[in-house]
Amino acid sequence: MAVTQEQLDEIALSRAEYDLIVEQLDREPTPVELGMFGALWSEHCGYKHSKPLLRLFAQDDSTQTSNRVLSQTGAENAGAVDIGDGLAVVFKVESHNHPSAVEPLQGAATGVGGIVRDILAMGARPIALLNSLRFGTLDDPQNRHLFHGVVGGISWYGNCIGVPDVAGEICFDESYSGNPLVNAMCVGLVKADNIATSAASEVGDVMLLVGAGTGRDGIHGASGLASRTFEEEVELRPTVQVGNPFLEKVLIEACLEALGTGLVNAIQDLGAAGLTSAAIESVASGSRGILLDLSKVHQRELDMSPYEVMLSESQERMLLVVAPENVSAIKEVMKKWDVACHEIGQVIADQIAQVSMGASLVADLPIGPLAEAPQYRLEGKPSLEDRDRQKLELGSVPLPTDGPEAILLRLLASPNIANKKSVYRQYDHQVQTNTVVGPGSDAAVLRVKGTDKAIAVTIDGNGRFCQLNPYQGGLIVVAEVCRNLSCSGAQPLAMTDCLNFGSPERPDIYHQLEQCILGIADACRVLGVPVVSGNVSLYNESRGHAIYPTPIVGGLGLMEDASKATRSAFAGEGLMVALLGAVTDQGDSSDLAGSEYLQQIHGLVAGSPLIDIDLEKRVQQACRDGINEGLIMSAHDCSDGGLAVALSECSIQSGVGFIGEFPVGNRWDLTLFGERQSRIVVSFRESSWNALQSLASNLNVPMIKLGTTGGGRFKIDGQVDLPIEQISDGWNNGLEAVIG
Repeated sequence: MAVTQEQLDEIALSRAEYDLIVEQLDREPTPVELGMFGALWSEHCGYKHSKPLLRLFAQDDSTQTSNRVLSQTGAENAGAVDIGDGLAVVFKVESHNHPSAVEPLQGAATGVGGIVRDILAMGARPIALLNSLRFGTLDDPQNRHLFHGVVGGISWYGNCIGVPDVAGEICFDESYSGNPLVNAMCVGLVKADNIATSAASEVGDVMLLVGAGTGRDGIHGASGLASRTFEEEVELRPTVQVGNPFLEKVLIEACLEALGTGLVNAIQDLGAAGLTSAAIESVASGSRGILLDLSKVHQRELDMSPYEVMLSESQERMLLVVAPENVSAIKEVMKKWDVACHEIGQVIADQIAQVSMGASLVADLPIGPLAEAPQYRLEGKPSLEDRDRQKLELGSVPLPTDGPEAILLRLLASPNIANKKSVYRQYDHQVQTNTVVGPGSDAAVLRVKGTDKAIAVTIDGNGRFCQLNPYQGGLIVVAEVCRNLSCSGAQPLAMTDCLNFGSPERPDIYHQLEQCILGIADACRVLGVPVVSGNVSLYNESRGHAIYPTPIVGGLGLMEDASKATRSAFAGEGLMVALLGAVTDQGDSSDLAGSEYLQQIHGLVAGSPLIDIDLEKRVQQACRDGINEGLIMSAHDCSDGGLAVALSECSIQSGVGFIGEFPVGNRWDLTLFGERQSRIVVSFRESSWNALQSLASNLNVPMIKLGTTGGGRFKIDGQVDLPIEQISDGWNNGLEAVIG
C-alpha cells in the first residue's frame, strides 16, 4: 500500500526520498523499514545538507595541523586528543535544542545524559561538563519558563551523575524566542591505548543491550523533532526523552568496568534514533551486518510494537559488542552494578540488517543505503536584508547623551554581560576534585591527576557576528575560544563545534552555514587547532523566523604546569595593566558592528565585524609566553561590551580598583565599548614591563599601558569614576533582576 504524505511528514522524508528508497529496495518498505530509513536519513542522523559542507574542514587539512589527534573526525562518537603521559582527552559538544523547546527540564537533562554517553562510548571517564545556552529576551514569560527549566534540567542531571559543570555561556536575544539553543559539551579522560571503538567488525559477536528498559518516549525524536521547523501546532511531547540520572551513574561505572576487562570489542550509545542508529551505525562502521531479535529487548511498557522498539529513544542505554565466549563475564559485571543486560543480536558477515520480533521478520534491509543518506549540495545566497544590515556609518550612530558612566553601568547589568553566578551556583563544579579554575573566568582549568599537567576547556559563540558576516563570524568564534584558552595559559589543542542554524533549504540560511564553516575552517588552519568532533542542528526556526546563525565552539587546551593557571581577575594591588593587541584611540564602524553596546543602547544589529586572524595568532602567543615566563599575572579576553567592560570585570572579580590613564578618542563609545577583536587585558608587576614589552615587540604585537590597580574606585581618566561597589552591584545582580 502506497505511503501517505502524512506518514512521510511524520518521519521528515520527502516524496522523492521515499521514491529513492523504493528504487533501491525494488519494493515498498515495511512500516518498520520505513521508520528506520526516516530516522537514519533524518538531518539529525544523516547530515543530508551539512555533510558536503563539513568536508570543507578536510579540504583545509585542519586535522593535519596536530599530531596529537587520535581519532578520525566523524568516525567515532567523540574526538580524542593525546595530552602525553599515556593519556588522551575525549570531548564533544552536541545540541538538544528542539527537545528543550518542548520540555525544557527533560530536554536539557537528557542532553546532558546523551553527551556523557558519547564520551563513555570512547572508553573515557567523563570529568567535566560545559554548556552554551541561548534564549529569547526575558521580558517574555515563556522565555523565562524555558530558561528556568533548562537550567534546572542541567543542574539536576549533572549533579546526580557526579560530573562537574565547570564552564559555559548564556546569551539572550529575540531571535531565539520559542527556539532556545541548548548545547552540552562533555570532556573525558582515558588511557591513550584504551580508546574504545563503535565499529562491530567481528563476525559472530553478540550484541548486548545494557541499561534502562525501552519505553515509548523519544519516538521520532531524530526525524520528527530535530529535522523540521516548529511550523505547526502538533503534539511534540512524546518525542522528548525522559532521563534517569541515577541509572546513568551506575551505567557509567558498569561500562567502564566492562571495558576495563578488555573483553568488549565495540561500544555504542543509544541516542538519536535509538536502537536503529546504534546497531546500524555500529555494523556499518565495521563493514558487517546484523541479526536483531526485538523480543529480547527488555521493555518497560506493555505491548510495544517492533516499530516502537526500534525507534524509541529511551535514555541510559548502551550497546556492547562481545565475543560469544565473553558474554557471561560481561553479564557478571552488569549484574554487580544491578544493570540490566540482554543478548539481542549477532554480527554477521553479509551487510544486511534482519530485524525480527520473535519468529516474525519485520525488516530485511541492505546496510549501505540505510547508513548513507542522500546528500544535497545547494546554492546559498544572502538576502537583501542580510546585505543591508552590513551597512553602518558612524555618522548614523550618535554619541549617547547619558555619558560613559551611565552606559557602562547599563552594559554591566545587561543579561548578556552580567554575572551568571545565579546560574552556575546551581551546578556542582568541584565534584571529582580536579577543578583548579571554575566558572566565571575565561576558561576552566582541570588538573590531570598523577601529572603536573592541567587541561583548560571553554565554550563560546556569537550569533550576532555570524548574522552580520557569517565568514568573519566563523573566524571570530574560533579565535575567541582559543583566546580564552590562551588567557588561562594553555596551548589550544583542538576544537569541537555545534552548528545551530535555521532551515538549510532556504538559500540565505544555506549561505550562512557555508560561510560560517569556511570561516571556522580557515581560523583552525591558521591557529593550528583541528576540529575533532561536532554536531549539526538545523531547522531551528519557529513560525517562519530563524535563529541567528550560531556556531558554538568548544575548545581544549593544555598546560604542562597546572600551577601557572591564570585567571581573569586582577592579581592584586599595585600592578600595571596593559592591553595586548590594539591601540585604544583609533577605530571605525567595524568596532561597533554586532556589539552589545550597539544593540542595548541604539537598538541596532548592524555593521560588519572584522578580524585579522594572523594578528590574533601573535597576540595569543604573546599572552601564553608572558604567562609561562612568569611575567603576566592575570589575563582577560576583551570581548562582549568592549574594553571598559573587560576592565570592570577584572576589578569586580578581584575586588581591586583600577586607575586608567590611556588615550580615548573623540568617539569614546568606540574606545570604551567597541568590540574590536584580538585584544587581551593583562596585569603584571611594574618590574616586568620591559621584558613583556620586548616579548610583544618580538612577536610584532602592539601593547599599550592602560593604568594601574589599587584603591576602591574604577577610574578611566576623564570618562569614568565610580566606586567598585557600584559597578559590582549592577554586574552581580543584573541577571537576577530580570529572571524573576
